[in-house]
Amino acid sequence: MTMIYHQDDGDLAYLAGKPVGVIGYGSLGRAFALNLRDSGVQVIVGGRSGASRETAEADGLTATSIEEAARAARILLLLMPDEVMPAVYLESIAPHLRRGDMLVFANAYNVAFGYIEAPPFVDVGLIAPRLMAAAVRERFEAGAGYCSYVAVGQDASGQAWRTLLALARAVGALEPGAIEVSFEQEAALDLFIQQTVMPVLHDLLDKAAHLLISRGFPPEAVLTELYLSGEFAAYLHHAEQRGLASALRQTPPIAQYGILSRMERFSDLKLDRLLEVTLDEIQAGSFAREWAKEYQDNHRRLNQLLRAYVDPDLLDWEQQTLESFGRVTEPEV
Repeated sequence: MTMIYHQDDGDLAYLAGKPVGVIGYGSLGRAFALNLRDSGVQVIVGGRSGASRETAEADGLTATSIEEAARAARILLLLMPDEVMPAVYLESIAPHLRRGDMLVFANAYNVAFGYIEAPPFVDVGLIAPRLMAAAVRERFEAGAGYCSYVAVGQDASGQAWRTLLALARAVGALEPGAIEVSFEQEAALDLFIQQTVMPVLHDLLDKAAHLLISRGFPPEAVLTELYLSGEFAAYLHHAEQRGLASALRQTPPIAQYGILSRMERFSDLKLDRLLEVTLDEIQAGSFAREWAKEYQDNHRRLNQLLRAYVDPDLLDWEQQTLESFGRVTEPEV
Protein backbone atom coordinates (compact mmCIF):
# COMPACT_ATOMS: atom_id res chain seq x y z
CA MET A 1 0.00 0.00 0.00
CA THR A 2 1.28 3.48 -0.89
CA MET A 3 2.36 5.52 2.13
CA ILE A 4 0.84 8.99 2.54
CA TYR A 5 2.37 11.17 5.26
CA HIS A 6 0.61 13.93 7.20
CA GLN A 7 1.45 16.65 9.71
CA ASP A 8 1.85 14.31 12.67
CA ASP A 9 4.53 12.36 10.81
CA GLY A 10 6.92 15.31 10.85
CA ASP A 11 8.60 16.45 14.08
CA LEU A 12 9.91 20.01 13.81
CA ALA A 13 11.86 19.58 17.05
CA TYR A 14 14.17 17.21 15.19
CA LEU A 15 15.51 20.18 13.19
CA ALA A 16 16.47 22.20 16.26
CA GLY A 17 20.09 23.26 16.07
CA LYS A 18 20.45 21.94 12.51
CA PRO A 19 21.05 24.73 9.99
CA VAL A 20 19.39 24.12 6.66
CA GLY A 21 21.15 25.43 3.57
CA VAL A 22 18.86 26.52 0.74
CA ILE A 23 20.93 26.46 -2.43
CA GLY A 24 19.30 28.74 -5.00
CA TYR A 25 16.92 31.61 -4.30
CA GLY A 26 14.57 31.51 -7.25
CA SER A 27 10.80 31.19 -6.88
CA LEU A 28 10.86 27.82 -5.11
CA GLY A 29 14.06 28.53 -3.18
CA ARG A 30 12.53 31.69 -1.77
CA ALA A 31 9.25 29.94 -0.90
CA PHE A 32 11.00 27.05 0.85
CA ALA A 33 13.41 29.34 2.71
CA LEU A 34 10.66 31.62 4.02
CA ASN A 35 8.47 28.66 5.00
CA LEU A 36 11.39 27.10 6.87
CA ARG A 37 12.11 30.36 8.67
CA ASP A 38 8.48 30.78 9.67
CA SER A 39 8.53 27.22 11.02
CA GLY A 40 11.40 28.15 13.33
CA VAL A 41 14.19 26.51 11.33
CA GLN A 42 17.61 28.14 11.00
CA VAL A 43 18.11 28.94 7.31
CA ILE A 44 21.24 29.81 5.35
CA VAL A 45 20.74 30.81 1.71
CA GLY A 46 23.53 29.94 -0.67
CA GLY A 47 23.54 31.79 -3.97
CA ARG A 48 25.87 32.41 -6.90
CA SER A 49 24.91 35.98 -7.69
CA GLY A 50 24.81 39.13 -5.64
CA ALA A 51 21.21 39.79 -6.68
CA SER A 52 19.83 36.57 -5.19
CA ARG A 53 21.75 37.11 -1.96
CA GLU A 54 20.53 40.69 -1.72
CA THR A 55 16.94 39.51 -2.15
CA ALA A 56 17.40 36.90 0.57
CA GLU A 57 18.93 39.44 2.94
CA ALA A 58 16.06 41.85 2.21
CA ASP A 59 13.75 39.03 3.28
CA GLY A 60 15.59 38.87 6.60
CA LEU A 61 17.60 35.72 5.86
CA THR A 62 21.29 34.96 6.20
CA ALA A 63 22.80 34.75 2.71
CA THR A 64 26.24 33.68 1.60
CA SER A 65 28.07 31.86 -1.19
CA ILE A 66 27.12 28.31 -2.10
CA GLU A 67 30.43 26.99 -0.79
CA GLU A 68 29.99 28.70 2.58
CA ALA A 69 26.40 27.47 2.88
CA ALA A 70 27.54 23.91 2.08
CA ARG A 71 30.17 24.11 4.81
CA ALA A 72 27.83 25.63 7.41
CA ALA A 73 24.71 23.53 6.91
CA ARG A 74 24.23 19.81 7.56
CA ILE A 75 21.05 19.66 5.48
CA LEU A 76 21.12 21.08 1.96
CA LEU A 77 18.05 21.80 -0.16
CA LEU A 78 19.22 21.90 -3.79
CA LEU A 79 16.80 24.21 -5.57
CA MET A 80 18.70 25.48 -8.57
CA PRO A 81 17.54 24.82 -12.17
CA ASP A 82 18.11 21.20 -13.24
CA GLU A 83 20.42 22.19 -16.06
CA VAL A 84 22.96 24.07 -13.93
CA MET A 85 22.71 22.00 -10.77
CA PRO A 86 25.14 19.16 -11.66
CA ALA A 87 28.06 21.51 -12.33
CA VAL A 88 27.35 23.56 -9.21
CA TYR A 89 27.07 20.39 -7.16
CA LEU A 90 30.44 19.08 -8.34
CA GLU A 91 32.27 22.39 -7.94
CA SER A 92 30.73 23.93 -4.83
CA ILE A 93 28.86 21.31 -2.81
CA ALA A 94 30.38 17.83 -3.18
CA PRO A 95 33.84 18.84 -1.79
CA HIS A 96 32.24 19.99 1.47
CA LEU A 97 29.95 17.04 2.22
CA ARG A 98 30.50 15.21 5.50
CA ARG A 99 29.23 11.96 6.95
CA GLY A 100 25.69 12.47 8.22
CA ASP A 101 24.85 15.33 5.86
CA MET A 102 21.65 15.22 3.85
CA LEU A 103 20.92 16.35 0.30
CA VAL A 104 17.28 17.13 -0.46
CA PHE A 105 15.93 17.79 -3.95
CA ALA A 106 12.65 19.36 -5.07
CA ASN A 107 12.51 17.18 -8.15
CA ALA A 108 14.20 13.89 -8.90
CA TYR A 109 15.49 14.58 -12.42
CA ASN A 110 19.23 14.81 -11.79
CA VAL A 111 19.35 11.87 -9.40
CA ALA A 112 17.01 9.63 -11.41
CA PHE A 113 18.99 10.08 -14.63
CA GLY A 114 22.45 9.94 -13.07
CA TYR A 115 23.56 13.56 -13.44
CA ILE A 116 24.16 13.82 -9.68
CA GLU A 117 25.52 10.87 -7.72
CA ALA A 118 25.76 11.44 -3.98
CA PRO A 119 28.57 9.81 -2.01
CA PRO A 120 27.49 6.76 0.02
CA PHE A 121 27.98 8.48 3.38
CA VAL A 122 25.20 11.10 2.99
CA ASP A 123 21.40 10.85 3.05
CA VAL A 124 19.44 11.74 -0.08
CA GLY A 125 15.80 12.82 0.00
CA LEU A 126 13.08 14.38 -2.12
CA ILE A 127 10.31 16.89 -1.35
CA ALA A 128 8.52 17.62 -4.62
CA PRO A 129 5.56 20.05 -4.48
CA ARG A 130 2.83 19.29 -7.00
CA LEU A 131 2.04 22.90 -7.85
CA MET A 132 3.74 26.05 -9.09
CA ALA A 133 6.39 27.62 -6.88
CA ALA A 134 4.47 30.82 -6.09
CA ALA A 135 1.61 28.80 -4.61
CA VAL A 136 4.00 26.99 -2.23
CA ARG A 137 4.39 30.19 -0.23
CA GLU A 138 0.78 31.31 -0.64
CA ARG A 139 -0.69 28.05 0.62
CA PHE A 140 1.76 27.86 3.50
CA GLU A 141 0.77 31.33 4.66
CA ALA A 142 -2.90 30.40 4.33
CA GLY A 143 -2.33 27.31 6.48
CA ALA A 144 -3.58 25.06 3.70
CA GLY A 145 -0.34 23.40 2.60
CA TYR A 146 -0.11 21.50 -0.67
CA CYS A 147 0.17 18.00 -2.09
CA SER A 148 3.69 16.71 -2.62
CA TYR A 149 5.80 13.65 -3.30
CA VAL A 150 8.47 12.50 -0.85
CA ALA A 151 11.21 9.93 -1.24
CA VAL A 152 14.40 8.72 0.37
CA GLY A 153 16.94 7.59 -2.18
CA GLN A 154 19.75 6.88 0.29
CA ASP A 155 19.61 6.42 4.05
CA ALA A 156 23.23 6.42 5.19
CA SER A 157 22.46 7.69 8.69
CA GLY A 158 19.42 5.55 9.41
CA GLN A 159 17.55 8.81 10.17
CA ALA A 160 16.83 10.02 6.64
CA TRP A 161 13.06 9.63 6.85
CA ARG A 162 12.92 11.41 10.19
CA THR A 163 14.87 14.36 8.79
CA LEU A 164 12.95 14.43 5.53
CA LEU A 165 9.50 14.42 7.14
CA ALA A 166 10.52 17.15 9.59
CA LEU A 167 11.65 19.25 6.63
CA ALA A 168 8.49 18.43 4.70
CA ARG A 169 6.38 19.68 7.58
CA ALA A 170 8.51 22.82 7.90
CA VAL A 171 7.96 23.77 4.24
CA GLY A 172 4.23 22.93 4.31
CA ALA A 173 4.44 19.74 2.25
CA LEU A 174 2.65 17.40 4.68
CA GLU A 175 -0.70 19.17 4.54
CA PRO A 176 -2.92 17.85 2.99
CA GLY A 177 -0.62 14.89 2.34
CA ALA A 178 2.72 13.74 0.94
CA ILE A 179 2.80 10.58 -1.20
CA GLU A 180 5.82 8.31 -1.01
CA VAL A 181 7.27 7.51 -4.44
CA SER A 182 10.69 6.59 -5.76
CA PHE A 183 13.02 9.12 -7.37
CA GLU A 184 12.53 7.37 -10.70
CA GLN A 185 8.74 7.52 -10.41
CA GLU A 186 8.67 11.24 -9.59
CA ALA A 187 10.92 12.13 -12.51
CA ALA A 188 8.90 10.00 -14.93
CA LEU A 189 5.53 11.32 -13.74
CA ASP A 190 6.64 14.93 -14.05
CA LEU A 191 8.03 14.51 -17.57
CA PHE A 192 5.11 12.35 -18.70
CA ILE A 193 2.52 15.04 -17.92
CA GLN A 194 4.69 17.68 -19.61
CA GLN A 195 5.05 15.59 -22.75
CA THR A 196 1.53 14.16 -23.09
CA VAL A 197 -1.31 16.01 -21.36
CA MET A 198 0.16 19.50 -21.81
CA PRO A 199 0.93 19.29 -25.56
CA VAL A 200 -2.48 17.76 -26.25
CA LEU A 201 -4.16 20.51 -24.22
CA HIS A 202 -2.27 23.32 -25.96
CA ASP A 203 -2.92 21.87 -29.40
CA LEU A 204 -6.62 21.29 -28.67
CA LEU A 205 -7.19 24.82 -27.37
CA ASP A 206 -5.36 26.33 -30.33
CA LYS A 207 -7.31 24.31 -32.91
CA ALA A 208 -10.64 24.93 -31.17
CA ALA A 209 -9.99 28.69 -31.08
CA HIS A 210 -9.16 28.89 -34.78
CA LEU A 211 -12.14 26.78 -35.82
CA LEU A 212 -14.66 28.79 -33.80
CA ILE A 213 -13.26 32.16 -34.90
CA SER A 214 -13.19 31.01 -38.54
CA ARG A 215 -16.92 30.22 -38.20
CA GLY A 216 -17.67 33.79 -37.12
CA PHE A 217 -17.66 33.57 -33.33
CA PRO A 218 -16.17 36.70 -31.67
CA PRO A 219 -12.55 36.07 -30.59
CA GLU A 220 -13.27 37.58 -27.16
CA ALA A 221 -16.13 35.14 -26.58
CA VAL A 222 -14.16 32.17 -27.88
CA LEU A 223 -11.10 32.70 -25.69
CA THR A 224 -13.29 33.49 -22.69
CA GLU A 225 -15.20 30.25 -23.22
CA LEU A 226 -12.07 28.19 -23.72
CA TYR A 227 -9.91 29.36 -20.80
CA LEU A 228 -9.89 33.08 -19.91
CA SER A 229 -13.07 32.92 -17.81
CA GLY A 230 -11.53 30.44 -15.39
CA GLU A 231 -14.48 28.05 -15.74
CA PHE A 232 -12.23 25.20 -16.83
CA ALA A 233 -9.81 25.99 -14.00
CA ALA A 234 -12.74 25.88 -11.56
CA TYR A 235 -13.73 22.49 -12.98
CA LEU A 236 -10.22 21.16 -12.34
CA HIS A 237 -10.17 22.77 -8.90
CA HIS A 238 -13.34 20.88 -8.01
CA ALA A 239 -11.69 17.70 -9.30
CA GLU A 240 -8.69 18.51 -7.08
CA GLN A 241 -10.95 18.70 -4.03
CA ARG A 242 -13.57 16.03 -4.76
CA GLY A 243 -12.37 13.93 -7.69
CA LEU A 244 -12.95 13.94 -11.44
CA ALA A 245 -16.29 12.09 -11.36
CA SER A 246 -17.64 14.58 -8.82
CA ALA A 247 -16.56 17.50 -11.03
CA LEU A 248 -18.40 15.91 -13.95
CA ARG A 249 -21.56 15.52 -11.87
CA GLN A 250 -21.45 19.21 -10.98
CA THR A 251 -22.03 20.13 -14.61
CA PRO A 252 -25.58 20.30 -16.04
CA PRO A 253 -27.04 17.03 -17.40
CA ILE A 254 -26.70 18.29 -20.97
CA ALA A 255 -22.95 18.82 -20.40
CA GLN A 256 -22.58 15.40 -18.78
CA TYR A 257 -24.31 13.77 -21.75
CA GLY A 258 -22.23 15.76 -24.24
CA ILE A 259 -18.97 14.82 -22.54
CA LEU A 260 -19.69 11.13 -22.09
CA SER A 261 -21.49 10.49 -25.39
CA ARG A 262 -18.71 12.16 -27.44
CA MET A 263 -15.75 10.85 -25.47
CA GLU A 264 -15.41 7.78 -27.68
CA ARG A 265 -15.15 10.05 -30.72
CA PHE A 266 -11.80 11.27 -29.44
CA SER A 267 -10.53 7.83 -28.41
CA ASP A 268 -7.72 6.70 -30.66
CA LEU A 269 -5.50 3.63 -30.52
CA LYS A 270 -2.72 5.76 -31.99
CA LEU A 271 -2.94 8.06 -28.97
CA ASP A 272 -2.67 5.09 -26.61
CA ARG A 273 0.50 3.98 -28.37
CA LEU A 274 1.96 7.49 -28.34
CA LEU A 275 1.46 7.62 -24.58
CA GLU A 276 3.31 4.32 -24.20
CA VAL A 277 6.16 5.43 -26.47
CA THR A 278 6.55 8.70 -24.58
CA LEU A 279 6.70 6.95 -21.21
CA ASP A 280 9.20 4.40 -22.57
CA GLU A 281 11.47 7.20 -23.82
CA ILE A 282 11.35 8.92 -20.45
CA GLN A 283 12.05 5.81 -18.39
CA ALA A 284 14.88 4.70 -20.68
CA GLY A 285 16.60 8.07 -20.27
CA SER A 286 16.29 8.98 -23.96
CA PHE A 287 14.61 12.30 -23.26
CA ALA A 288 17.14 13.18 -20.55
CA ARG A 289 19.98 12.66 -23.03
CA GLU A 290 18.12 14.66 -25.67
CA TRP A 291 17.57 17.54 -23.24
CA ALA A 292 21.22 17.49 -22.15
CA LYS A 293 22.28 17.96 -25.79
CA GLU A 294 19.69 20.73 -26.22
CA TYR A 295 21.02 22.58 -23.17
CA GLN A 296 24.59 22.26 -24.45
CA ASP A 297 23.38 23.70 -27.77
CA ASN A 298 22.05 26.82 -25.97
CA HIS A 299 18.40 25.79 -26.44
CA ARG A 300 18.64 26.21 -30.22
CA ARG A 301 15.75 23.88 -31.03
CA LEU A 302 13.65 25.13 -28.10
CA ASN A 303 13.97 28.68 -29.36
CA GLN A 304 12.93 27.54 -32.84
CA LEU A 305 9.92 25.72 -31.39
CA LEU A 306 8.91 28.76 -29.35
CA ARG A 307 9.08 31.02 -32.40
CA ALA A 308 7.04 28.55 -34.44
CA TYR A 309 4.45 28.18 -31.67
CA VAL A 310 3.71 31.88 -31.33
CA ASP A 311 0.50 32.62 -33.22
CA PRO A 312 0.28 36.40 -33.84
CA ASP A 313 -3.50 36.28 -34.36
CA LEU A 314 -4.13 34.33 -31.17
CA LEU A 315 -1.72 36.60 -29.29
CA ASP A 316 -3.64 39.69 -30.45
CA TRP A 317 -7.01 38.15 -29.60
CA GLU A 318 -5.76 37.26 -26.13
CA GLN A 319 -4.40 40.74 -25.48
CA GLN A 320 -7.59 42.43 -26.65
CA THR A 321 -9.75 40.17 -24.50
CA LEU A 322 -7.53 40.51 -21.43
CA GLU A 323 -7.51 44.30 -21.80
CA SER A 324 -11.31 44.34 -22.09
CA PHE A 325 -11.38 42.53 -18.73
CA GLY A 326 -9.00 45.06 -17.23
CA ARG A 327 -6.15 42.55 -17.13
CA VAL A 328 -3.51 44.63 -18.85
CA THR A 329 -0.40 42.55 -19.47
CA GLU A 330 2.61 42.66 -21.70
CA PRO A 331 2.53 39.89 -24.31
CA GLU A 332 5.24 37.27 -23.90
CA VAL A 333 6.81 36.52 -27.26
